[in-house]
Amino acid sequence: MAADVHQFVPVLWDDHHPEPYRRTEHLDKDLADRANQWITGHKSLDKDLPFMMLWASGSMHSPHHAPNSYLGGYKGKFDQGWDKVREQILENQKTLGVVPANTKLIARIEDIPAWDSLDADHQKLYRRQMEVFAAQLEYCDAQIGRVIDTLERIGELDDTLIFVTSDNGASGEGGLAGTFNETYVLNGMQTPFDANMRHLDHWGQTDTYPHYHAGWAMAGNTPFPYFKQSSHRGGQADALVVHWPKGIKAKGEVRTQYHHITDIALTLMEAAGIERPDEYHGIKQQPFTGLPMNYSFDDADAPNAKKVQYYEMFGNRAIWADGWKAVTLHGKRMPWIVNSTTPFEDDEWELYNVAEDFSESTDLAAKYPEKLEELKQLWDQEAVKNNVYPLYDDMIKRMAAINNILFGDRKKIVYFAPGAVRIAEKASAPVKNRSHRIESTIDLNRDDEGVIVSCGGMTGGYAMYIKDGRLHFDYNFLDGVHYHLTSGLLPQGSTDLKFNFKLTKSFGGTGELYVNGTKVDETEMPRMRISTYSLAETFDIGFDYGTQVDRAYEGSPFPFTGELDRVTITLTD
Repeated sequence: MAADVHQFVPVLWDDHHPEPYRRTEHLDKDLADRANQWITGHKSLDKDLPFMMLWASGSMHSPHHAPNSYLGGYKGKFDQGWDKVREQILENQKTLGVVPANTKLIARIEDIPAWDSLDADHQKLYRRQMEVFAAQLEYCDAQIGRVIDTLERIGELDDTLIFVTSDNGASGEGGLAGTFNETYVLNGMQTPFDANMRHLDHWGQTDTYPHYHAGWAMAGNTPFPYFKQSSHRGGQADALVVHWPKGIKAKGEVRTQYHHITDIALTLMEAAGIERPDEYHGIKQQPFTGLPMNYSFDDADAPNAKKVQYYEMFGNRAIWADGWKAVTLHGKRMPWIVNSTTPFEDDEWELYNVAEDFSESTDLAAKYPEKLEELKQLWDQEAVKNNVYPLYDDMIKRMAAINNILFGDRKKIVYFAPGAVRIAEKASAPVKNRSHRIESTIDLNRDDEGVIVSCGGMTGGYAMYIKDGRLHFDYNFLDGVHYHLTSGLLPQGSTDLKFNFKLTKSFGGTGELYVNGTKVDETEMPRMRISTYSLAETFDIGFDYGTQVDRAYEGSPFPFTGELDRVTITLTD
């Protein structure tokens, strides 16, 4: 069947929702609602043709949110702590047959404390973090169930090929305290324990953007070492559930063949009888790097079709070949450390026979040095072939530089109203660590109020707005630290409004507020964001969609009520 006669339902994922924080607790329900609407007869869906839909839930990534009705459901379930939970998980895995019976549990990572060494307050905080994580997982699972129920109700379940998987191992990016606001780690910082405790009672609600302690991520990756970002199995080994009653005779069985996420597309194409065209609408197509896994569906003993698979992320590298795996944790860096760099040539490589050592528990590098060198050379070949080079590890610098890269040498950026709204932060004017001006001329009336420009939200950002007849500029740094400037009562008629920032040191400087060319306020801004204000908030002219940068104006989007024509941002460094 030709590709053109298939239909592709729009991708459903969290970034499409217009209010990225305020709705988070109900995100998966919203996505399931949309999925069900498409499945049950959207006008664009021809029921006589196959369809494909990708539902990319944001759940289990930060933030860990769930409706209040779910948040209390796991109280006390994790009081035993992550060390005991790891033992329980491995026992369950063996009982279910999803890991070999001889699988060893890797040692607790040195940086993570033993649960029994923690005092009562730390245990109280950390177990609540896991309770909220579990609540979100249950809520997400319920929404997947709703989609499955709909497919069954309309008679399409048995002939629908369904894949359910994750995109990485559990994330240790919450660090060694967890965090009520994950942008701490994205700016190279750890969240103070006291700051987390102030948010304990509403952890998982919409006024937090939480992530759990890395100890729970370690437990979630049982029996493997490390976390998301690493190329050890704790970072890149994920469960895959495949369901297709009319296409797969086997039921409820485990498969052990080695496959990679790049194999799913080709598996779908083989199932649907589609061949990849070398050229599509006049555009030459890149070759696929995977291979189909359909051969394994009804043959548990089929030998691996895949022979080689490379991995790389932030300098962490690995290569799997015929049951052997060479891997290095670049600089021995944990995922909560984002502001360090080390020479790649200093990295220590490990060697595992994963065909026999499922959990990567026994490093064989010293015993088989020639095998290790063979695999390292193979990794290099695969890296060249797949455009992995050049390697880099300066994560925080690269995250901080994205805005500058997009705008090149431009110094003046003009945003017009209405319409310049919901722009991704990374695509907004590159003001971080740069001297700049934000200006607008407005014909003011006495009752005009609202946001003139905003970027970010409760996790961090900036906003210029008018409230109670005065001009305000607020810079939200972290954990209640705001740099705030305020004018006196504004005049009526045409009025020039300006915020001016002078960079006086790396990520710090002085903010000034002007009305009609006269300075009306000034404040020092000694510590500012390095890489990002948020993970999902937006840049808006005339509104503040999502959550408020400054809680002094309640009720987002707090639209500007006057005649706002444009906002000009000028880079003056």
